Amino acid sequence: MANAPIRLLIAASGTGGHLFPAIALAQKLPDYQIEWLGVPNRLETQLVPKQYPLNTIAVEGFQQGFGLSSIRILGKLALSILEVRRILKQGNFQGVFTTGGYIAGPAVIAARSLGLPVVFHESNALPGKVTRFFGPWCSAVALGFEVAAKYLPRAQNVYVGTPVRAQFLDGAINAPLDLAIPEGVPLIVVFGGSQGAIAVNKLVRESANAWFDAGAYIVHLTGDRDPEADSLKHPQYIALPFYNNMAALLQRATLAISRSGAGSLTELAVCGTPAILIPYPFAAEDHQSYNADVFTSSGAALTLKQSELTTQALQSIVLNLLQSPPELAKMGEKAKAIAVPDSAEKLAQLVREVIET
Repeated sequence: MANAPIRLLIAASGTGGHLFPAIALAQKLPDYQIEWLGVPNRLETQLVPKQYPLNTIAVEGFQQGFGLSSIRILGKLALSILEVRRILKQGNFQGVFTTGGYIAGPAVIAARSLGLPVVFHESNALPGKVTRFFGPWCSAVALGFEVAAKYLPRAQNVYVGTPVRAQFLDGAINAPLDLAIPEGVPLIVVFGGSQGAIAVNKLVRESANAWFDAGAYIVHLTGDRDPEADSLKHPQYIALPFYNNMAALLQRATLAISRSGAGSLTELAVCGTPAILIPYPFAAEDHQSYNADVFTSSGAALTLKQSELTTQALQSIVLNLLQSPPELAKMGEKAKAIAVPDSAEKLAQLVREVIET
């Protein structure tokens, strides 16, 4: 048994921002036996590679206020902790890795109650409530942004950046696009993260004709929840719910218009893509604005508030940037400077140090 592989349970659920870094980490631990902890009917049931068995538990987050629903949620939490303890004991796991969200609570509590080490990865500049509460319980908290450390004074913080999918770090980033976009034309890429962004989609469609007139093409990743996703037709416009080869697309982009989730920003940084960021205004504790501030303060992006943004303003800002290649080049260089291309390796090394010592 001395040479038996280390068994790691990864608790990551819900959005691409939680799942992609965890998948990137798993790929850097090929000698580990890894299983997944998720929630039924969430994105992990589609995204987690088949080689990682998926265990699911019934757990949900607390909404505002305290009432009967909170008591029900607390009951679910208690049961989920017991279920995770059972999974950890039966599977002889030696540690837990989590990327936060409400699945992290039962994972951290169950692991610590069994004396198992936990590594927590927090990708946002403003750590979430779950991270701030459970961070001090964990063996280490890996940070996507250095600035996050000031919000976690009692945790064992290690800055590693946020891992990106393998496609961003191999030959795929220079692969040709399978989209009908001529060489040399300006390309605007619009995306709202794994959830899409209906408000941004609307602004972009209303602004698009001015950009077409300037010779730009637009690849618009609308998500799958926009009822008007197919409403704009133009030979310089490509609307898709999602696109798999985001690495090549962002590498080709002249400019991106994006939400400022940590995962999207990490991909923009690795590709050196200048961006206009429109933080999701209803994100928990406005954390997307904190993320965007890191990029804006370094000169890698412009941040626009959705509540103050008009079609005319967006049209004008984009046109000014398209007419200023030196400014776009400078923004791209600043974005590259934020990137931590070997983040997955650093995170894997941290996991090994915590679990194997």
